[in-house]
Amino acid sequence: MTAFDASKLIGDLEVSLDVDVLVGAYPDRDGPPGTPESVLQTLAAHRVRAAAVASLRAALFDVRSGNDEVLALEPPVVPVGTVDLRDPVGAGRELDRLAGLGVRAVRLFPDEQGVEAGFPSVRHVARTAAELGLVVLTGGDVRRFWQPFSGLGATVVFLDTHFYHLGDFLVVAADEPGFHTSTRLLNSPDALESVPPDRLLYGSRAPHYEPLVPLLRLTTSGLKPAEIAAVAGGNARRLLG
Repeated sequence: MTAFDASKLIGDLEVSLDVDVLVGAYPDRDGPPGTPESVLQTLAAHRVRAAAVASLRAALFDVRSGNDEVLALEPPVVPVGTVDLRDPVGAGRELDRLAGLGVRAVRLFPDEQGVEAGFPSVRHVARTAAELGLVVLTGGDVRRFWQPFSGLGATVVFLDTHFYHLGDFLVVAADEPGFHTSTRLLNSPDALESVPPDRLLYGSRAPHYEPLVPLLRLTTSGLKPAEIAAVAGGNARRLLG
């Protein structure tokens, strides 16, 4: 029996900017060490040329040092800041600092930090980020986490939109032109084709998930070549500058 060769299906597809990449490791689960060097090697092996990178250290342990670690990385890394949603006052200060340093995006980790969409801290961070012109990359169930961003004119990328919940995303995004979604969990046969292509951003969550799956889904989608190029980095570059 011939082994399945995914590279033949992916062909010459390149990703100019992956919007969902992490450095660091989870202390409570098995996984790769997540060093910047190893992460970039993983991306390069899949022809991902640049990545919007956030720090698990910032999300789980120490916001300031984790963010500074990412800020010190050189291209092809696009640094993404992180705040602690359990500390809304400190989060506001860190957003001001990040914006002053020229950071264009902030990533939220509500699941890892045990924070729910209805907590006042989330709305506070959403409002502050919108006022500062920061793009928000957020985890969490889109069916709940759209709410704190509604009516703010915010630019948000929902990183955990599952294809089971795609209809909910489409309904709320129709009223919110700044709402976008990652492709990572949109693996059903018609999921990518159901989203306006200017609202889709390629995300892999490397190195903690396998980049091959979203690559395969994108390259075998019914999208036109120009639309695939937009999803594979063009839209992310438009949002992140």
